[in-house]
Amino acid sequence: MSDPLLADPPLVLCLSGHDPGGGAGIHADLESIAAQGAHALTVITALTVQDSRDVRRVEAVAPQLIAEQLTVLLADSRIAAIKIGLLGDAAQVPIIVDTIRRAGVPVVCDPVLRAGGGAEVSAAPTLAALRDTLLPHVDLLTPNAAEARRLAPDAADTAAAAATLRGLGCRQVLITGGDEPDAEVRNLWVDAEGRRREYRWPRLAARFHGAGCTLAAAIAGRLAVGDDWAAAIEQGQRYTHAALARAYRTGHGRMIPRRSRQWN
Repeated sequence: MSDPLLADPPLVLCLSGHDPGGGAGIHADLESIAAQGAHALTVITALTVQDSRDVRRVEAVAPQLIAEQLTVLLADSRIAAIKIGLLGDAAQVPIIVDTIRRAGVPVVCDPVLRAGGGAEVSAAPTLAALRDTLLPHVDLLTPNAAEARRLAPDAADTAAAAATLRGLGCRQVLITGGDEPDAEVRNLWVDAEGRRREYRWPRLAARFHGAGCTLAAAIAGRLAVGDDWAAAIEQGQRYTHAALARAYRTGHGRMIPRRSRQWN
């Protein structure tokens, strides 16, 4: 009888930036996905100069290099889900869309627009490509409230922002409230039928670096191991909250989620 613990793990294709401090981006994807029992295939979209406080520079990876990496990976591996984070520039988006079409698997996108320290990391053409070209191919978008307001500037509240984003073609939206002033963290999920569900989590006193990456990657990992959308979104949030509650410090800025295991 085969040992289920030795079975090949499902694969999640991750397209994200590289954070040399290990708090966000590809590093967060690797740890969060492994904690769900899946394996991350990683394609770096951008190199960054950053620490736990802020991003100082973003250098996009050449689209042709990304295209070659994706072609090789898709030919060699059977992917169960895709997680998208920071986009290096607008020229990468058509290549990513082509990959989504070829893979035919669930897509979770964390729209990284601004670093936690306040630095802008997505130029106007990249933001436009995200809204106009990528969103119609995304199954779940996971912006924080500030990102949702930026993507849907005319929306009166998060529910209206979610409706606007779904109107742009995104199937589902999970708007997180970790950086909002509310006494509790309130996350709003609007599913593919337009139904709303609010999740409330105890607010933690610290400020965190990589929380959004952790959440999106964990959800993608849960989808890869077989969870349906409701279970993946619930468990992804639960795992992220526990990782934040056990966060640690690597520098003088925000705390880093402790992602190295699946918290119960």
